[in-house]
Amino acid sequence: MYEKTIGSKTVFEGRILSVDVLDIELPGGRTGTREIVRHGAAVAVIARRRDGSFVFIRQFRKAMERICFEVMAGNCDPGEAAEIAAVRELKEETGYTPDSIRFLAAIYPLVGYCTEKIDVFYAEVHEPGETDFDQDEQIETVLVTEEEMVGMICAGNVQDAKTLAAWALYKAIV
Repeated sequence: MYEKTIGSKTVFEGRILSVDVLDIELPGGRTGTREIVRHGAAVAVIARRRDGSFVFIRQFRKAMERICFEVMAGNCDPGEAAEIAAVRELKEETGYTPDSIRFLAAIYPLVGYCTEKIDVFYAEVHEPGETDFDQDEQIETVLVTEEEMVGMICAGNVQDAKTLAAWALYKAIV
């Protein structure tokens, strides 16, 4: 079940990702083509306040052409440790600085065609401070109870894979 790369060409190189087209050889000599999105390390944070409510965000996602409900997330800067990036993204997007933060697991959301790895963290927070959005971000902080989150999931209102994975990891580990 191994695929040997016999040729590779980068067909797109952008600010946060690149796309390679690979020529591959399968066992038995058959050949094929794979398109791979190369994406750097990223983090996601599920945060709970002292009152038991959870901190999420809503933001417009151009790829979906709609507002999405999500955990806080973002890319790691070059050489930046995942935990440092998680703390930074939580603060930038919501204003919260964690009282404590712990690694839950790594997820690979698109294994069929993308190299992206997201390290998922759980943070406990209390009071928000100032946000520091990127210049092209518009983010709304949303607080929900555990019951509200379960209801939103059951109603199909949470569709972001990293958010669903972070919630499942929180429920299984914390």
